[in-house]
Amino acid sequence: GAIWISGTRHVIFSVGFAMQQLGMKLLNEIAWEKPNPPPNLSCRYFTHSTETLIWAAKSMKSKHIFNYQDMRALAGGKQMKSVWRIAAPTAEEKSFGKHPTQKPVTLLERIIKACTHPGDLVLDPFAGSGTTGVAAVRLNRKFIGIELDPQFAALAVKRLGEAERQLALAL
Repeated sequence: GAIWISGTRHVIFSVGFAMQQLGMKLLNEIAWEKPNPPPNLSCRYFTHSTETLIWAAKSMKSKHIFNYQDMRALAGGKQMKSVWRIAAPTAEEKSFGKHPTQKPVTLLERIIKACTHPGDLVLDPFAGSGTTGVAAVRLNRKFIGIELDPQFAALAVKRLGEAERQLALAL
């Protein structure tokens, strides 16, 4: 299996260091560039337009899945680079409600497609609004999500129900 962690400069470097201390194998660092970032209202810093994703495996000996050809196809027939330019979640993705750190489905679909096969299990221990689950359903993966906040758990259930309904209509 693999683990993906996302974060801003506030924590991601500490998390990456901790992962190395635990003996994990860091496979890639991805910079998610947001072409439409929220403005920096204080005007005292550069606008935060990226988040960092760390892709890792359990140990140095771990084998991992990388669907190279799928990623190459998404990159127009070229090797996919480690800077991904993907817009923030659309209004449609927030139609059932919003989460403060909600990621776009396109981002999670790329992650899941990169390192899993249809039928694989995807676990999101911080499910939030359920974006990982929506992407997993669309890509025919099994999904388990964990969310402590009842309000966000309810939001995730609504979004997953809609994703399953749309998938059933497409079949």
